[in-house]
Amino acid sequence: MAMRLLSPPVSIPSYAKSFTSHSHHGLWLISGSSSFIQRWSRSHASSGRRGGRGRMTAMCVKVEEETKSVSETGIKWGKVSAVLFDMDGVLCNSEEPSRRAAVEVFAELGVEVSVDDFVPFMGTGEGNFLGGVASVKGVKGFDTDAAKKRFFKIYIEKYAKPNSGIGFPGALELITACKASGLKVAVASSADRIKVDANLAAAGLPITLFDAVVSADAFENLKPAPDIFLAAAKTLNLPPSECIVIEDALAGLQAAKAAEMRSIAVTTTLSEEALATAGPSLIRKEIGNISLDDIIAGGSGRSNEMIQGPQHVNTSVQASSVAIEKKRQSAFSFGGLQASRRDALRYASLGISISCLFFTIRNWKAMQYASPKAVWNLIFGVSNPSLEQKEGELRYTRIQQLVDYISDLETRGSALRLPEFPSQLDWLNTTPLQLRRDLKGKVVLLDFWTYCCINCMHVLPDLEFLEKKYKDMPFAVVGVHSAKFDNEKDLEAIRNAVLRYGITHPVVNDGDMYLWRELGVNSWPTFAIIGPTGSLLAQVAGEGHRKDLDDLVEAALLYYGRKKILDNTQLPLRLEKDNDPKLLTSPLKFPGKLAVDAVNNRLFISDSNHNRIVVTDLEGNFIVQIGSSGEEGLQDGNFEDATFNRPQGLTYNAKKNALYVADTENHALREIDFVDEKVRTLAGNGSKGSDYKGGRKGTSQFLNSPWDVCFDHVNEKVYIAMAGLHQIWEHDVSDDTTKAFSGDGYERNLNGQSSTSTSFAQPSGISLSSDLMGAYVADSESSSIRMLNLKTGGSRLLAGGDLFFPENLFKFGDHDGIGSEVLLQHPLGVFCGKDGQVYVADSYNHKIKILDPSSKQVSTLAGTGKAGFKDGTALAAQLSEPSGIVEAGDGRLFIADTNNSLIRYIDLHEGELQLRTLELKGVLPPASRTRTVRRLRKRPSADTKIITVTGGPANEGNLYLMISVPENYHFSKEARSKYSVETEPENAIVIEPSEGTLGPQGSAILHFKRDSPSASLARINCKVYYCKEDEVCLYQSLAFQVPFEEEIPNATPAEINLQYVLGGRSSKDNLQLQGSR
Repeated sequence: MAMRLLSPPVSIPSYAKSFTSHSHHGLWLISGSSSFIQRWSRSHASSGRRGGRGRMTAMCVKVEEETKSVSETGIKWGKVSAVLFDMDGVLCNSEEPSRRAAVEVFAELGVEVSVDDFVPFMGTGEGNFLGGVASVKGVKGFDTDAAKKRFFKIYIEKYAKPNSGIGFPGALELITACKASGLKVAVASSADRIKVDANLAAAGLPITLFDAVVSADAFENLKPAPDIFLAAAKTLNLPPSECIVIEDALAGLQAAKAAEMRSIAVTTTLSEEALATAGPSLIRKEIGNISLDDIIAGGSGRSNEMIQGPQHVNTSVQASSVAIEKKRQSAFSFGGLQASRRDALRYASLGISISCLFFTIRNWKAMQYASPKAVWNLIFGVSNPSLEQKEGELRYTRIQQLVDYISDLETRGSALRLPEFPSQLDWLNTTPLQLRRDLKGKVVLLDFWTYCCINCMHVLPDLEFLEKKYKDMPFAVVGVHSAKFDNEKDLEAIRNAVLRYGITHPVVNDGDMYLWRELGVNSWPTFAIIGPTGSLLAQVAGEGHRKDLDDLVEAALLYYGRKKILDNTQLPLRLEKDNDPKLLTSPLKFPGKLAVDAVNNRLFISDSNHNRIVVTDLEGNFIVQIGSSGEEGLQDGNFEDATFNRPQGLTYNAKKNALYVADTENHALREIDFVDEKVRTLAGNGSKGSDYKGGRKGTSQFLNSPWDVCFDHVNEKVYIAMAGLHQIWEHDVSDDTTKAFSGDGYERNLNGQSSTSTSFAQPSGISLSSDLMGAYVADSESSSIRMLNLKTGGSRLLAGGDLFFPENLFKFGDHDGIGSEVLLQHPLGVFCGKDGQVYVADSYNHKIKILDPSSKQVSTLAGTGKAGFKDGTALAAQLSEPSGIVEAGDGRLFIADTNNSLIRYIDLHEGELQLRTLELKGVLPPASRTRTVRRLRKRPSADTKIITVTGGPANEGNLYLMISVPENYHFSKEARSKYSVETEPENAIVIEPSEGTLGPQGSAILHFKRDSPSASLARINCKVYYCKEDEVCLYQSLAFQVPFEEEIPNATPAEINLQYVLGGRSSKDNLQLQGSR
């Protein structure tokens, strides 16, 4: 998923070839003056976006290249049907004049620049060409639109006058040779149409010569994005694979590669060595050195040396040139009418200015991510070692190469030094950390993430893998939360995400994007490897880099270990999960989705973080649970043994009495059979898939984060909101096949007439329409509700989202209204009621809204827009990130109030709507099958201080462990204080956690639950290490003995304080801990 900043028509380059060469589906960002963010989820162009549309000149001859043709590089060349020419530096010798005109623009602003300053921004469009230098030079208040107008005026009046001879020798001849051979030709330029027209006229190349002219004006994504080249191929009604690109700039070569087109590079602007880094198919000196053989056969007849003289064409081509020269003398026309160039420029410039202003106003939210460093990183790349592993290369060899890279980086002293964490930032799972204090001497992996991002969720197992592998070494993972949505900046919302995802490493809330900008990060997720002295060693973006990160960490530990500058002092962790006793006792834990069996009066709840499905009646009375242990897993079988992994979507098949489950983190579709009381897997096998088509049967078909499901009982199909692939899939119950139904896999809000012309952005909710002709989709990342046509696979926008710019995933907020004027914020749930009205869980606005599909009117049903918990009048009540919604047969609307871990409901028949909490009776947290508490030993050690605290007769409750140090003392950071639990009789009482470390203030919270009503004894053993500044540290062994009386039924849950104040150095009860401070 690559979420990136894009801006039409004035944008900074929005596609990084160096990143997308890895199919990692990351979220990419690039900063710009008027730009917004898009996710780019696939590193290849979709065949579904190719097709025939627009004007086309019919050709009588086609060049049919035999597949046996081999290029000079030894690669099969294949069929060629068209040539796409870049303009500046290829057809026209205009790069140097453009830079001189740009220098004049800045001189008028009083800013001194040179022509060389513009070289890095060539081929990226005039807005980036000028704006990029302005950013590098630190020009404040730079008006890109005004600068472009002035640039065009200077350039056209001084350097691009008609027939001024700026065309490269051989350009006209090669174009006519291509056309005479039956090839189509097109101009595909990142320049605005004004400049394209002016340059072609100045070069003596009439527009009528080309079958298509594609310029920057109509595109949000300029080179190195592939969009311009893909549009040219589509206009020519040709597949990209049959097009050859001729380019002079790295951005253009990267765009060609992204479009899956072959390319020929010319060295009119950059050296052969520089161009070779972009991987062109061939390299020639200039266009006059390119032959038809190069284009048609890949230069198979000669070597890849740059020819010094132009290649001559035959007399028939020369004859064609004469005819073209006559056409060139024709009058300049604009829009089919004769007009002066002055008028054309005036109106075109006005149109560009208006479109830029319109786009900027609509996408102001994305500007918070603007960063000159990010632009620099995108264009010039980050200093990274090569992460490509050669076939057959030993891991040892690769590690040594990375060690050598780090050694060279440190020797040269060229690594970026990470700035200190700002003191005002909030931290989770730890006390506030400082880079040059707590993290000094450690290899640190920074994970830049935002909790809505599906790709950030996908990499959490990679981080956990590294944390476990290097747990006893000076290595630390720190999550840097850099929010996309406004709601995600809230510390409590991030805390809930940390709890929901089970994150146990430190997390800092960088809501103002300080570290993001300092490191020039431009995508979610991005990983930064930091050395023990604070130097940036490498920066890697996207999914699928576990091995790369593992190798980098190991190499860093080896290198700095030899330097003896590593420090294995433990971080002062204070896990959020240990400081939230309510979650330990809550019947539900972050419930995700709901379904109803109205006939049998059943409510199905995906108790997501308990990894189970809970079934109650519609009054909340417990019926059964599936996955009783609460353990993560992918196990079929009976209700007791079956396991799930963060299940989400549910849908009921009344005919079979079966429930279909989107088992999200198992990447699987499951079926719960209530007849045989069995669970079986229909598709997926626990591994995340990257197949965008599907079609396999059973578990051989991989899935990718299925988030919601709905069931069409007429056609017996389960429709799946496949959040990880940004598509809608279908599972055919009759033949057990699972395949893609709609969406091309690009992450955007694109509505089309067919499945291949439609794109989604992390669809997270789906519900059938009442007539079964369509399905409503909660498209979470575009903050919109869309209607999916179940016959064609196409879609249309109903509410929210950006109606004009599909790639804009930043049109969000909280505003009721009609259609696209509506603002939602990451809606996760949608349900079509019996009356045809659509109910929406507007998750990050903490509201329930109602949508009338016919009028597209949206209004708030419940919630204030502020996260919280409050029952009462619906519009004054509060929810916290509701994500599931379903209507029961009696008119009640049930809501999965996810962050409150509750089920709420609204009776739609009431005059004044009320939001109430459903009381769950008999629903208990799952009981782990693997928990074991050690049996009580006969006696503590002689140095142990025993403290006895009465446990009482309660069945369950909490134990609050609170140990205090004397004044001027502190708990040791090097030797962590720990506790462990023992009981007698064994298994008479369960205390969780059964072992752990004390928090920085000497505290811990344990939950107990008795399995036997008989009297029992628990002992909490503590080993405490504490120090006084500049003195030896002390050790104290403590044992809290808690005798529990015979249980009294229905006794109030107990709250038991286990307190002890330690003595100072003079106390005889304390032992000195030598060598630990």
